Amino acid sequence: MKIAIVGAGIIGVTTAWELACDGHEVHVFDRRGAAAEESSFANAGVVAPGYVTPWAAPGMRMKVLRSLLSSHGAIKLRWPLRARDVGWMRQWQRACTLETYLANRARMQRLAFYSRTRLHEIVQTRELSYERSDGYLVLLRGKREKKLVQPGLDVLREAGSVFREVDADEARRIEPALSTDSRLVGAIHLPEDEVGNCRQFAMLLKREAEDLGVQFFFNCDIAPLSRAAPRSLQLAGGSEAVAYDTVVVCAGVASATLLQPLGVRVPIAPVYGHSISAAIREPLNAPRSAVMDERYKVAISRLGLRVRVAGSAELGGDPATLHPAALQTLYKVLHDWFPGAAQLGSGVQQWKGARPMLPDGPPVIGPSGVPGVWLNLGHGSSGWALSCGSARVLADMVGGRAAEIDLDGLGLERLLRA
Repeated sequence: MKIAIVGAGIIGVTTAWELACDGHEVHVFDRRGAAAEESSFANAGVVAPGYVTPWAAPGMRMKVLRSLLSSHGAIKLRWPLRARDVGWMRQWQRACTLETYLANRARMQRLAFYSRTRLHEIVQTRELSYERSDGYLVLLRGKREKKLVQPGLDVLREAGSVFREVDADEARRIEPALSTDSRLVGAIHLPEDEVGNCRQFAMLLKREAEDLGVQFFFNCDIAPLSRAAPRSLQLAGGSEAVAYDTVVVCAGVASATLLQPLGVRVPIAPVYGHSISAAIREPLNAPRSAVMDERYKVAISRLGLRVRVAGSAELGGDPATLHPAALQTLYKVLHDWFPGAAQLGSGVQQWKGARPMLPDGPPVIGPSGVPGVWLNLGHGSSGWALSCGSARVLADMVGGRAAEIDLDGLGLERLLRA
């Protein structure tokens, strides 16, 4: 089949790769000048399937309220709040029931473990080399964090994750550079989890896809799909429509606008995150892999010769505005745990990106309800962790084959029932 993919982030690139592996002719379109320049550009890079869970969870509303009142809170509301954001919050609150949370958590983790397996298969068979390291350490500053993390450990056990509860001394043996000046009561060590440079992987896989005949077209702002010809694409600025057998929408937050003329309503909203990336000053003072500060929800990742610190979650506001308070939290957490690890005087990359998030958590993968139009979107903060599995699932569905995992609750019908 002749297939068009709208979006060349990590989801679009992996989807293009899998469809090309199945022998399809694939064209990929993106409004930016290169692949993986939006949500996939400078994220934390953590692949930890057991920690992939929905935002919509029992008790989450109180956690959000406490965070809003804290100067270093991980979650913030920014002005202006658009009607889309307010509607998203209403749907998110409705999804914060125990029954809904448990079902969506199981869906996300099933996909995440499958995705990690598929990632490893791709890396091994194509011999891809990118910035990555093994292991993930969740740092617990005090007794409160140690208590609050216990339900999460039950989740890890149910999911089959390999982990150990370790004391502070053992945590510092795993990550020797951890500062002794910051209080640490213990940590959760996940040796089979990993950190990797999402954008680097996407660029490498793009080349592999091009070797299979995939064509990428950048600086192409695609117009909303037409109800009269939903499998034809044209530029928003005007151009001749090009017809395809199948169109796959992987355009993140922009997907809602693309699909609106078809009557396909996707309640997707941008939840913004910040990161800073800096060159390592002294390797012995830097993390070996990735750590997560459980109190501040900030990840510190080793990416080759750089350290990346990522966190925050903002709904609303100006996409182009980097908020000083969010960046200050990232610098604080880096200094607390790895003082002197990074060169912060100059050359620091500060970034803000939109996580395309659905209110109840899992992505939507599958048919749109309009013949020939397929969806692979709404992965939120877990796009990197879910990308390879989502792409293989979508390719199997497009090809009329049964997927290798249970797809219950990953289709658009889940949102229509909500």
